[in-house]
Amino acid sequence: MEGDGEYNDGHRAFVQAFMARGTMTLQEAKPVLASILTVQEGEPVDAVQITQEIFDSYLSAAQEALSRLDYDIKNTMHQVTKKRVWAIVNTTSDAMTQLATVHSAEEIAFVKRVLDAMFDKYNSPRLEAMFLDSMQYHKCCRAPAAAPAAEAMDDEGEENQPQQSQQLRGLKSSEAEAMMQSMVNQGWFERSAKGFFSLSPRALMELRSWLTDTYNDPDAEPGEWQRIKFCEACKDIVTVGQRCAERDCNVRLHDHCEEAFWRTKREKKCPKCATPWDGKHFVGERAVTETEAYRRSKGHRGSRAGRSSGLMEQIMAPDEEEEEEEEQEEQEQLEDE
Repeated sequence: MEGDGEYNDGHRAFVQAFMARGTMTLQEAKPVLASILTVQEGEPVDAVQITQEIFDSYLSAAQEALSRLDYDIKNTMHQVTKKRVWAIVNTTSDAMTQLATVHSAEEIAFVKRVLDAMFDKYNSPRLEAMFLDSMQYHKCCRAPAAAPAAEAMDDEGEENQPQQSQQLRGLKSSEAEAMMQSMVNQGWFERSAKGFFSLSPRALMELRSWLTDTYNDPDAEPGEWQRIKFCEACKDIVTVGQRCAERDCNVRLHDHCEEAFWRTKREKKCPKCATPWDGKHFVGERAVTETEAYRRSKGHRGSRAGRSSGLMEQIMAPDEEEEEEEEQEEQEQLEDE
């Protein structure tokens, strides 16, 4: 079987299949490549015959072809399934710009509010959840009130009447549900078995710089807690994994990186603050589902849907101290402006 050589129709078919999916694992690629090679070679090729080497050769050819169109192929380990995932990412525009080509301004504003909820409101030193349930994303439907437009100055330095800024209408509940499902179908969000929404591996790869620029403080002191954190081992973003037991420490580890990481250390202590690493402090769903309050709720019967949503909000909502700190930060930013 041939996997490399001159770029041909087989490579083009692979690129088309890859772009249609957005992401691909080796297992997903095997039947695709088997079908392509069956046509090229004129005899049946089974998916089990497709090796990592053949897959890599097609990835290399696709990467070279896509680079001329300002695309690249990147890969990461899925934080839950622990399978390696390859994705086609745009190298010249951010994901918000890409989404704007197929979605309305109201839909894009809704997605931004969802991301703000994931990485700002429900992501704090106390609890790094970085996911939403259905009730929480429905709270993002309503657009915030438009801020008064600043008065402009004419050429002679006189004040003009303030211009009215355009107010986005927000989304209806049914529209929000359709948008979230669309984001899952397009590979930007994932929905877990428990019904929680979080960013997909593709989104984390494509949004890496945007998330850091948007939610991290560039003026923070070294070691100061930040909202977007990276695995101490592989250096990819951590939205599912383990955290240091010290609340303000930024050290995080993916579950799939943990074993190999600790094999290189003499003792199981945080490499930054030396706090013993007990493996019982989490990032992502387990930051909520491993709490005593959540476990107790699983033993109750009856109408659990509404109670579960209310419980999620109760567990994940910022406490008074965090809200006071956020208000102070917002006030300081306004004063600086």
